[in-house]
Amino acid sequence: MRIDLHTHSTASDGTSTPAELVAEAAAAGLDVIGLTDHDTTSGWPPAIAARPAGLTLVPGAELSCRWHGGPWPISLHLLAYLFDPTEPALATELARVRMSRETRAERMVHLLRADGIDVTWDEVLQHAAGGTVGRPHLAQALIRRGLVGTVSEAFEPEWLGRRYRVPKDDLDVFVALRLVLAAGGVPVFAHPRASARGPIVPDELIVEMAAAGLFGLEADHTDHAPEERAHVRDLAARLGLVVTGSSDYHGHNKTVRLGARTTDPAVYEQIVAAGSGSDVVG
Repeated sequence: MRIDLHTHSTASDGTSTPAELVAEAAAAGLDVIGLTDHDTTSGWPPAIAARPAGLTLVPGAELSCRWHGGPWPISLHLLAYLFDPTEPALATELARVRMSRETRAERMVHLLRADGIDVTWDEVLQHAAGGTVGRPHLAQALIRRGLVGTVSEAFEPEWLGRRYRVPKDDLDVFVALRLVLAAGGVPVFAHPRASARGPIVPDELIVEMAAAGLFGLEADHTDHAPEERAHVRDLAARLGLVVTGSSDYHGHNKTVRLGARTTDPAVYEQIVAAGSGSDVVG
């Protein structure tokens, strides 16, 4: 079995619609795909409706979280699988984070315009196509004007990485863990050692997260060097956590392809057995 448990559609910041994503997954030879859009489950119904025969869909989301226990807050992402999307407390918090993303993006547009860069809010919303608004949608506006060549270039410090970046109101990571577990979900820490993305949390925090119900660590990820993957695997073994591998596919917004990293079938079965808020489809 080929299992990719971390992908994004136009419901957040991918470039494939949920229906296109499941078709691409089948064409790529995947047996199982996890749909994990940022802070939303709106892609679940169209992905389920369009799912090709022979492909299993794992409903999920990637939660925007923050840890406040160090000298400064650090951003981190929590993959949540098989949770109940109607659980009120979690649904309320996800809606709040989505609204924060939109407010943040609008403020970034104002900063760009103040410097004479004629990006409009309506244009950003068009790029988002009704999905959760994120920095890649601002990046597309910059690409359209020839100011940058790629989304990665738009995320450099002189653009959306620092100069025009505005923080968003993320979930406290321990609140997120509690809400996911209460909704019957299975929490996995996404790309925990991806230092190229910014500051990473210390291993001591992951120990605390494991004690609070964390189920696994995403070790095999494009943003992890071999030594980082090994470190995550060793830490997971010490803490009794499962290890996943995923592409973190965003369509044309990134160069990584579907199935570039995969999860062991035995680990997938453990995740399915642990989830009680929703079911796999297929």
